[in-house]
Amino acid sequence: IANHLGLDLKFKLLFTKNEYFYSRFNTIQMIEKEYIEPNEGFTQTVVVKTGNFKTLYISGQIGDGANLEAQTITTFQNLEKQLQNCNATFKDVVKMNTYIVNFNPEADLPIFRKVRKQFLGNENYPASTLVGIQSLGRKEWLIEIEAIAVIE
Repeated sequence: IANHLGLDLKFKLLFTKNEYFYSRFNTIQMIEKEYIEPNEGFTQTVVVKTGNFKTLYISGQIGDGANLEAQTITTFQNLEKQLQNCNATFKDVVKMNTYIVNFNPEADLPIFRKVRKQFLGNENYPASTLVGIQSLGRKEWLIEIEAIAVIE
């Protein structure tokens, strides 16, 4: 099929709206999607299976509490729940984006790092981005974290 369409077999190519994946090994693989905890307007986690691997796309998780530390703890607990729903752990996370409202690096970064260390340990952190923002979806939310994990 690929040669007939004039496609270069040296690269991985997508076919028809993420339904098939053509690899450089000349095989067509099905891309399967599973929606975990769908809500109105979004899904908590979307699992994309290609071959023997699953990529987990975890929507931004928020937490409860009166301050940044309490919300960071419950946010990581919510992330952990989403990972566990897919038989994954924080060791499987390859990318994490964090958004903190009215971020003050001197005050907030030590709090974030302390809580993150409790959940992720001391080494092999995922690729990460931390962004200070003006607000989130609700005025009481102080932190939101989204993640991508890969499992076999």
